[in-house]
Amino acid sequence: MRSYLSAFRLRRKMELQYRGAMLGGIICQVVFGLILIALYRALYAGKPQTLPLQHVVTYVWLQQAFFRMLLASDPDLLDKIRSGSIAYDLCRPLNLYGFYYARIMAQKITGSLMRAVPMLLFASLLPEGWGISLPASLPALLLSLLALMLGLLCVSALENITMAFTMRTLDPRGIQAMLNLLMMTLSGNILPLTLFPDSWQKVITLLPYAQLLDAPIRLYTGDVPVGEAWRILLIQAVWIAVLIALGVWLWNRHQKRIVLQGG
Repeated sequence: MRSYLSAFRLRRKMELQYRGAMLGGIICQVVFGLILIALYRALYAGKPQTLPLQHVVTYVWLQQAFFRMLLASDPDLLDKIRSGSIAYDLCRPLNLYGFYYARIMAQKITGSLMRAVPMLLFASLLPEGWGISLPASLPALLLSLLALMLGLLCVSALENITMAFTMRTLDPRGIQAMLNLLMMTLSGNILPLTLFPDSWQKVITLLPYAQLLDAPIRLYTGDVPVGEAWRILLIQAVWIAVLIALGVWLWNRHQKRIVLQGG
C-alpha cells in the first residue's frame, strides 16, 4: 500500500507544476460555461422546460468545473507502452494495475481541484440565472461529494481499460477517441442528461458514464432526493467493481502477450 501511496503523491506533485495549463483551462472552461448558459437561457426564453433553469445552470458549472476529471490520461504510460520502456515497470515488485490506477487518480484529483475551486468561486459571484446555486441541503452536499469520489474511481477504472487495450494496439487514439465521445455525451457534458427524454434517462443513467458527474450533480441539485441516494451509490459501486475486475483481467492478459521493441 505504501508503494501506491508514494506513486499517488509523486504524480500529484508533478501535476501541480502545470500552473500555466491550469490557468488556460480555467479561462477556457469559464468561457464555455458562459456560452452554454446563454444558450440555455435563450432556449428557456423560447420554450420553458419542466426542469428549473437554475438547476441547468448549476449543472453546467459543475460539469465545467470537473471537466478535467473526464478527459485526462497518463501520457507517461502511453509513451512507455509505445517505446517499450514499460519493461522497466514490469520489473517492479508490485501490481502494475494498482500502480497506474493510483497515478491516474492523482492526476485527475489534482487537475480537477486546481481548476474547480477558482471556477466555482467565480460562478458563485455571478448574478442569479448565471451563477451556481447552493446545494439542496447539507445531506445532499455530503452525498454528492461521496458520489463524486465514487465517480472518480469509476472513471479511473475506465481509463485503465483503455491503457490495457493500448498494450495490444500500441496506438491509443482509436479507443480513447471512442471513450471520450461516450463520456462527453453520456456523462452530460454536451447536454445535461436531465434534459433528455424520460425514456432515454431510464437507460443512460444506468450506464457507467452517467456515474462520473451526472449522478453527483443530481444529488447536489436535489433532482434525486436524499432518500433515494442509496440507489445511485449502489449503481456506482457495482460499476466500479465490474470495471476494476475487467481492467485487472485485461492487464494481466495483455502483460503476458505484450511485444516490446527490440524483442
